[in-house]
Amino acid sequence: MASISPAVTTVLGRFAKAAAPCDLVPGVPLELPGRGRTCVIDMAGPPGAPTLILVHALATTAALSWYPSMPALAAHYRVIAFDQRWHGRGIRSESFSLEDCADDVVAVADALGVDKFTVAGYSMGGAVAQLVWRRHRRRVEGLVLAATARNFRGTPQERLWFGLTGIAMNRFATRARLGMERMSSRLADSPAPLTADASKVGPWAMAEFRSTSGWALFAAMDAIGRFDSSAWIKRVDVPTSVIVANRDRAIPSRRQHSLAASIPGAISYEFGSGHAGLVLGADEFVPVLLEACESVTRRIRRAA
Repeated sequence: MASISPAVTTVLGRFAKAAAPCDLVPGVPLELPGRGRTCVIDMAGPPGAPTLILVHALATTAALSWYPSMPALAAHYRVIAFDQRWHGRGIRSESFSLEDCADDVVAVADALGVDKFTVAGYSMGGAVAQLVWRRHRRRVEGLVLAATARNFRGTPQERLWFGLTGIAMNRFATRARLGMERMSSRLADSPAPLTADASKVGPWAMAEFRSTSGWALFAAMDAIGRFDSSAWIKRVDVPTSVIVANRDRAIPSRRQHSLAASIPGAISYEFGSGHAGLVLGADEFVPVLLEACESVTRRIRRAA
């Protein structure tokens, strides 16, 4: 362990507490015409099941964010998740924006023959999910927004941090893109499989975590710092569930509650973990996610 940095050792220690390994459908490359290639996990679900598209958090991949949740969700839904651009095996592009990420969601749906869907997003993925509704209203049947907010730079510390990331990206945008491309070029087309008989989830999870370059994270954080849905989120007109991580220190729970209060008819759910609770607190998060998704589905059917 002497050659491993303290930061990496800390991450490995946290992954040791992650949800147990499970049988996960392997991700496969998918070309999105005019956009690029990403890595998609597509679990069929029961015949005729509604479609749920999962949008992952910052600094992770589709598999790493959602592996504890996907098998349970697939008992009720067709479940689709993919690596967002600049993350893991996601799209390489000249720049990074949350608007492009939102359009990628619809491009994946198009490529897989999906018309209407519910989109569920965690943290950064929750911001992307909000934008999917705003930019592609006809396609979205419902929203599940977890550990996310209307904006992310309310406190002086947050304004300072995002201001610094903005300065860094203005100066080093080209270096960030090249760093992302170098990392992506080293990756195989598909990630290593995860199976229930794996002895530990840590090595697999660490490989997924390290598939995104540090430069990509700065680019994504710069975009997150500029996101603000407060002027239009009150116009959301589809069934919505908001999941609040009530021990969240990255996005304070009060800000998550404010998001729920801003959306007409939104129903709130809580779980007692921090910001990484979708993996490190999966025993509690997954049942709450199922309940939140089922609530949205019931309301969609009732409205129909």
